[in-house]
Amino acid sequence: MEIKQTVQRLAALAQENRLAIFRLLVQAGAPGLAAGKIAEALNLAPATLSFHLKELAHAGLVQARQEGRFIYYSADYAAMNALIASLTENCCGGAPCLPACQPPQEQTA
Repeated sequence: MEIKQTVQRLAALAQENRLAIFRLLVQAGAPGLAAGKIAEALNLAPATLSFHLKELAHAGLVQARQEGRFIYYSADYAAMNALIASLTENCCGGAPCLPACQPPQEQTA
């Protein structure tokens, strides 16, 4: 990952609401959450949430998909792993020291 992209992603996460949104989406896994559920969980006004989601999407950290009249947002795990790899590139003598993160597997009954 280029240094500019690393800085852009870190800058996007360097704000309390955006970090909370991203952490919530990482926890939600691959299905993500509807924008309304994010706003409800974090007690954010729709306009505020929209602004922060736009910033996270611009940095490549979240993805949006429309289902009917709802927009669902999910964390981009590949982007998150690339950011972590960039930050730990010289860790442990240059050897990978952390496993890559993946969305939680859906439980089947």
